[in-house]
Amino acid sequence: MKKILVLEDETSIRSFVVINLSRAGYEVIEAGTGAEAFEQLRLHPDIKVAILDIMLPDTDGFEVCRKIRTADPHIGIIMLTARTQEMDKVTGLMTGADDYVTKPFSPAELTARIDALFRRTGAAGSQETGEIIQGPFRLNTRNRTLEKDGSRIKLTQVEYSIMKMFMDNPAKALSREDILNTVWGRDYFGELKIADVNIRRLRIKIEDDPTNPTYITTVWGFGYKWGL
Repeated sequence: MKKILVLEDETSIRSFVVINLSRAGYEVIEAGTGAEAFEQLRLHPDIKVAILDIMLPDTDGFEVCRKIRTADPHIGIIMLTARTQEMDKVTGLMTGADDYVTKPFSPAELTARIDALFRRTGAAGSQETGEIIQGPFRLNTRNRTLEKDGSRIKLTQVEYSIMKMFMDNPAKALSREDILNTVWGRDYFGELKIADVNIRRLRIKIEDDPTNPTYITTVWGFGYKWGL
């Protein structure tokens, strides 16, 4: 059974999420504080997706996200927040989250986001064999790793998928819709800016100067292009 961590300090909301995810066939591990979440992750290393509330009694979800992502680049992370400010969404993604869901939300929406995330994190099970080498970059499609000038760059599953999409389509302008459909799936009904923020995060990791990118360039009014 697929295992999920739900970090939410409000008992009523956590119970609502747990009941609906259990009905959807997931095994749910609960936590009400950041400390409890880290302990549950230690006890259950097979957790594949974590749902994190932002407002917590002992810390905030951004810090929990940052620490989880540092420890495990492959786990899927969804931020759960009652706020609607753009900065909260961007901050969550920049600290390593893959997606966000804003309260109030429907069980169907949350389950669809989780299903899409499990498909991406589970893609490592159907491994390809080989490498894509372009300029200073070597993308190993068997173990899903990236090196630049021989040095390993830690990528999340989403970042790996974006990087592979670019390297499979050198010099081709890709729209935000193309990226969203390929990486998040055609049934994903989130916002286009999630692609923008993840590409911003990827640029920080791979560009010599992220403020003046030379590998992932912007095609204004359309999307992005990979070129060397």
